[in-house]
Amino acid sequence: MKRVYMRALLLCFGILLSVTVKSQMIENLEELKLNSGNEIFRNLGKAYRAPSMAMKDYWVWGSSVVRDKAGKYHIYASRFPKSLPFHPGWMVASEIIHGTADVPQGPYTFSDVALPARGAQYWDGRSTHNPRILFFKDKYYLIYMGSTHPFEEPKFNELTLDSKWCIVGRSNKRIGLAVADSPYGPWKRLDEPVLKTKPNTFYSFLTSNPSPFLQKDGSVMMIFKGRAHTENGKYSKMALGMAYAPDINSPFKVINNDQPIFSVEEQGEAEDPFLWADNRGYHAIFKDHVAKFTGERGGGVMAHSKDGIKWVMDKDPKTYSKTVAYEDGKTELQGQLERPFIFFENGKPAYIFFATMDGPGGFENATKSWNMVIPFK
Repeated sequence: MKRVYMRALLLCFGILLSVTVKSQMIENLEELKLNSGNEIFRNLGKAYRAPSMAMKDYWVWGSSVVRDKAGKYHIYASRFPKSLPFHPGWMVASEIIHGTADVPQGPYTFSDVALPARGAQYWDGRSTHNPRILFFKDKYYLIYMGSTHPFEEPKFNELTLDSKWCIVGRSNKRIGLAVADSPYGPWKRLDEPVLKTKPNTFYSFLTSNPSPFLQKDGSVMMIFKGRAHTENGKYSKMALGMAYAPDINSPFKVINNDQPIFSVEEQGEAEDPFLWADNRGYHAIFKDHVAKFTGERGGGVMAHSKDGIKWVMDKDPKTYSKTVAYEDGKTELQGQLERPFIFFENGKPAYIFFATMDGPGGFENATKSWNMVIPFK
């Protein structure tokens, strides 16, 4: 009996230790990177202290960057006012903004609001978020998440996850497309999403977090996040899926027989994917939401696929950590580290952008947020 008791005690201690470790700063970060077999993690340099994009009176979140023909760089990011809580303020009041810089890492200077609110009657009328920018045949394409609700503007203390704004705003999340001849706009927004929900699928409740990859023939593969309706009137855990469009101006169709690329039951929730491809096949990095693969809740995971349908985890899956080494010699634990975006130069990863915030962790603890850049070695 004593032995059984001791085993139970040790197991509880182990679980407690594991949870504690996941929330602490990694002290041997550089050693882990040096010894990593992951091609992204081992080649991460030191983060720039200066944000690529930050704004005093706004929460600023995930970004995407493109270079124009003249050699100028353009960033598209999300912002929403600090008069609302960070979460779920983004769900009901986000807008996609545009900034410019002469170097890819920035800092970027605010230029304009690319996709502002446009009225509750539009599917994306009250929130635009998660921008991904593409350039193809002299046109710029923004793929993003949009949502709407029919209510008055919420006040800070009214906006909670159980409030009417959040319930309706979350259920209306869809993936859309906007097109422009110039990175400065004006942007033509479609009146319908390019990836809607579908009954009896893992994305019957919402579609969000798009990361498209434009292929040489003009077709587009896209990884995205979905949630399903559940019997209790709620929604399922987050799952990642793949969608395809024969050209950038066409609606997307989910492939893999409408199944997610990973089993949520077996592999846990995942979100914030970034997709790219090379001569080896497709590659994706995403947030390890429940510490299934990295031992770090919120750390990054990498997976590979030959066809975009069957995916396998990298042999050494840890791709990034919430513990970040800065160029000034300091190492800090970020409150959150999300929305990875890799900027490529000459076909090789040059910089990775993240949405991040201060605080001891959790969206409710932050006082500021910004977009971070880490160069590759």
